[in-house]
Amino acid sequence: MNDKYLSVTALTRYLKYKFDSDANLRRVYLKGEISNFKSHTTGHFYFSIKDENSKINAIMFKTNASKLKFMPTEGMKVFVVGTISIYEATGNYQIYVENLIEDGIGNLYVAFEKLKKKLETEGLFDTKHKKPIPKIPEKIGIVTAPTGAAVRDIISTIKRRFPICETYLFPCLVQGENAAFDIVKKIKQANLHNLDVLIVGRGGGAFEDMNCFNDEAVARAIFASKIPIISAVGHEIDYTIADFVADLRAPTPTGAAELAVPNIVDLKHIFHQYRIRLNESVMKTIKLQKLYLESYKSSFVIKSPKLLYENKKQKLDITYDKLLHAIHQLLLKKKHEFQNLKNRYTLYTPKQLYESHQKNLKIMIEKLELLNPLSVLKRGYTLTYHKDTLVRSASLLKKGDTINIKMQDGEIKAIVDVVGG
Repeated sequence: MNDKYLSVTALTRYLKYKFDSDANLRRVYLKGEISNFKSHTTGHFYFSIKDENSKINAIMFKTNASKLKFMPTEGMKVFVVGTISIYEATGNYQIYVENLIEDGIGNLYVAFEKLKKKLETEGLFDTKHKKPIPKIPEKIGIVTAPTGAAVRDIISTIKRRFPICETYLFPCLVQGENAAFDIVKKIKQANLHNLDVLIVGRGGGAFEDMNCFNDEAVARAIFASKIPIISAVGHEIDYTIADFVADLRAPTPTGAAELAVPNIVDLKHIFHQYRIRLNESVMKTIKLQKLYLESYKSSFVIKSPKLLYENKKQKLDITYDKLLHAIHQLLLKKKHEFQNLKNRYTLYTPKQLYESHQKNLKIMIEKLELLNPLSVLKRGYTLTYHKDTLVRSASLLKKGDTINIKMQDGEIKAIVDVVGG
């Protein structure tokens, strides 16, 4: 009877399994009001999300909480993205929050997610379309606001790291209603110049301030660019559509400059190592060639060129003698073959040849005669057939059988009367 009853732990684990295996609960979007908010010393946030009729417990772990650009407060209206599961210790279901968005920018975030999914489906984020960033660029374009920390950080970092690189600024709006249109215009304008890399971005700010970099037209302009583009929008925790489409994403504008150019100090060190290796290689080659030269100088060819001539002359004489001997042997062989052929056909007259062949023919006829069964019949022997089959034993016949007896000059047909010895 006890087998019918589950433990509380078993039931809770079963329900947790059901929650965790439900695809609809793996990513849930909620909106509501924060209540019972508590920021733990560990960095985790504990709170509830409620509306007029219901409430759900929520937890946001430190990893995700540290990315928020605002501090949640009691009564704040928010949009919540997370996963629904059960906490086994209490048996309560709760939402594990991945991101919190203030209600004021909720519509922008929904539009962001929608466009992101659309462009990802079209393949604009696919790595196979990413263009490589040149290791040592000569000309770099910058699409950003002409004033502010971002442009100063980018240019100063490039000049510090790689001062021989030229920079070209394409000033544009990076915030506001016309910003997206201006960014697209400047990206297309930059593509008319012979640039190696293009940095597109701005400094940090609120989500809605950077929303021009979530514009579809901006995304498609970046994707269509013939110049490799490094996106540099906001801070490390900020992600825009431009970051996903760009050939390379930098965490900050300064980071974009560092990714765009090498450090001249590092290059000098590399060139110094190359110079050392090149010098070693040249010295090694020179030393090896000197050894070859010394070996040539000490060879008997250089010291005694006449001896080389005499050796070659001796070799020529030997080869000449071998050739004469081979010709002589060939002539003797052909002479011998000719003599044999001559003897074969000139020692015999046509009459002798005829008599010899006649004699051979006679011998062959005599041999054939010995093998001819008719010759045996001439000596008085007969051949007996029964139904066209040669009879080799009397036991094969019976009284009344008709037989044919073949003799030298004809056949006799007979009927067997007596069979026996």
